[in-house]
Amino acid sequence: MPSDRKGCQPSEPTLERGANSPDSASAAPEPNPNIAPEAVLERRDDDAVNHDEPVLTLTRWDGPWAPDDPGANFKADVALYSRLDPLTTLEGLSRNIDVPVGALARYVLAKYATTGSGAALELGPTAIKQLASFIDTAEAAGTDEARFAAYHSLRQFISWLRLPIDEPDTY
Repeated sequence: MPSDRKGCQPSEPTLERGANSPDSASAAPEPNPNIAPEAVLERRDDDAVNHDEPVLTLTRWDGPWAPDDPGANFKADVALYSRLDPLTTLEGLSRNIDVPVGALARYVLAKYATTGSGAALELGPTAIKQLASFIDTAEAAGTDEARFAAYHSLRQFISWLRLPIDEPDTY
């Protein structure tokens, strides 16, 4: 984003490996020595932006969670992906396309975090309510026949949504 003030750029996040970066000592909590490597995402304030900026520590996590935890599947996924170091990919991509690692991390997090709301905006409230009603009706009935009917209704609705994609000359 261009700035009207010469030499003034919007605050850019900096990504540094290790929790011992010079600027993070006072802002970041003490690192867990059992978790390595750590990555701390630091955003610096400059004279164009004057507000508190968060610090993000990428933490490896493997639970625990109860077997009957409603979020168990998601937590298992978090534990699985926590074994990886996403900075390896981001650093390679950063070198290849000349975009700062911090900008890529912000993009990935923002895109993932807004995917649900983006899908809702694409579909719209009417379509979402219609799709949900197929499932709600089937669950209220509680029968296999009602669930099969809901599947059939969902299949038809999605077929209708796909029509302009599958057959662009239709419209």
